[in-house]
Amino acid sequence: MIAMLNAPHVIGSYVVTFGAIALYTWRMLARARQSARNVPPEELPWT
Repeated sequence: MIAMLNAPHVIGSYVVTFGAIALYTWRMLARARQSARNVPPEELPWT
């Protein structure tokens, strides 16, 4: 019975945690794509 009283807090914590990780990942990838556009083609490691 006690565990069910804490369920909203636990679920909310998971939502906030995974949401923050997703937001951080999305922002990091967006900045990486933006930075990659500024690299001259001769300095790209895969060319």
